[in-house]
Amino acid sequence: MGSASAASLPTSAGAGENLVLILDFGSQYTHLITRRVRQLGVLSLCVSGTAPLSSLAGLRPRAVVLSGGPHSVHAPGAPTFPEGFLEFAADAGAHVLGVCYGMQLLVQSLGGAVESGERQEYGDMEVEVTAPSSALYGEVGKRQTVWMSHGDEVVRLPEGFEVVARSVQGAIAAIEHRDKRYYGLQYHPEVTHSPQGMETLRRFLFDVCGIKADWKMQDVLDEEIKTIRSMVGPDEHVICALSGGVDSTVAATLVHNAIGDRLHCVFVDNGLLRYKEQERVMSTFDSDLHLPVTCIDASEQFLSKLKGVKDPEMKRKIIGREFIAVFDDFAHMLEKKLGKRPEYLVQGTLYPDVIESCPPPGSGRTHSHTIKSHHNVGGLPKDMKLKLIEPLKLLFKDEVRKLGSILNVPESFLKRHPFPGPGLAVRVLGDVTEGNALEVLRQVDEIFVQAIKDAGLYDKIWQAFAVFLPVQTVGVQGDQRTHSNAVTLRAITSEDGMTADWYYFERQFLVDVVKKICNNVRGVNRVCQDITSKPPATVEWE
Repeated sequence: MGSASAASLPTSAGAGENLVLILDFGSQYTHLITRRVRQLGVLSLCVSGTAPLSSLAGLRPRAVVLSGGPHSVHAPGAPTFPEGFLEFAADAGAHVLGVCYGMQLLVQSLGGAVESGERQEYGDMEVEVTAPSSALYGEVGKRQTVWMSHGDEVVRLPEGFEVVARSVQGAIAAIEHRDKRYYGLQYHPEVTHSPQGMETLRRFLFDVCGIKADWKMQDVLDEEIKTIRSMVGPDEHVICALSGGVDSTVAATLVHNAIGDRLHCVFVDNGLLRYKEQERVMSTFDSDLHLPVTCIDASEQFLSKLKGVKDPEMKRKIIGREFIAVFDDFAHMLEKKLGKRPEYLVQGTLYPDVIESCPPPGSGRTHSHTIKSHHNVGGLPKDMKLKLIEPLKLLFKDEVRKLGSILNVPESFLKRHPFPGPGLAVRVLGDVTEGNALEVLRQVDEIFVQAIKDAGLYDKIWQAFAVFLPVQTVGVQGDQRTHSNAVTLRAITSEDGMTADWYYFERQFLVDVVKKICNNVRGVNRVCQDITSKPPATVEWE
């Protein structure tokens, strides 16, 4: 998971009065802890569990959560918190909560014993409160269903700890050491499979730690405007890369509020946009958002560089590089016009972009994997001359929408489905320039998304799109044999794009959409539906 150092955190977070730090040890659920804490109105930030202690200098969190992870604490090179961390937490007066691997790490570090469990527990499990005065739970004898995922188990507690809950199989499920402010849960309270998990987190944050729910989007906005004004000098100019999506639009509006007309927006048509996207987006910028935007048609430039390229990661890197080349040219043009070269580039990078693009902590590359490079994180060239401003990089998508609402970005715009930075390049599998793949995909995508809007389903779906497959199939159209293209439709529901489930359409909806595609899009004779969740799949196909 992406780590954030104290230097990159908002100054309000540095004060740490009500800050919760999540130390990531590689669990696929770590980002969910971050989100759940924020949903309770508390600022939480995810940092690498193995980052040096110096990266936390100046932070005084009220609570630290040690995340789960796929390792055994006994494995060679298993990730652990930096030396001096427990002293740092004690000095800050922070309460420490270990979750799964985090609890085992805490126990082992303090002299307890963790062994490979005789009763390995995975999935739904009942736990029972065994202590009469548990800070995390309350009354003894209370039972709840939780989500377990562990092979090792705690078999001996360090001095001063108390078992406050056990699984029905007898394994230690929760521990407390109130004097030292140490707590542990051997299950995942952050997932929906633990129905009372949010209540346990609420008790930990508010009753145990005494934290106040004082984190609001208005504060984020005020803080970011202050940060941008201190970063960008009074006579300096800034370029903003506008994609037409929610993220870059909210980022642009925020920066425009901070520095006014010294912001210069540019919308690049890279030849990989959806049906009539350039016209629609430019019209919205002008009529609804009143942002000054220059449109640059660089489709030939992008497509010529992508010709023959089939590797998805290579496509993303090329697109990231070409975007920066376009922005550099735009900066030169502005320099001639203004007599001063813009120094900064605004991007709508979000927290999930950072999380998925950073190698996580641990062993070498380490205990989880970079899933893909986002074009606005992993695809940027090292010699880029523009300095980045990323005002949304600590926010999730739903938080960006709240911020946009405060900034008066129209509701219709805020509800737009996400669109990937590399555009249709990651939805045409293989070489995007081959045949008329892009044109076919645009038409299919337009029919599918318009049908969703007509059915009143658009706002119920996180993202819906079509994918062009690099295969041709045999079909029968107009009593003739055809050998044409296959496409796939994908629609998902999600909270933040980090995990997702496929959307279940009524049969008649799919029948109508397939008929419309095959009758109206020349060159398509087969339509499939992607019914894979994330994980194991990602949202996009490449």
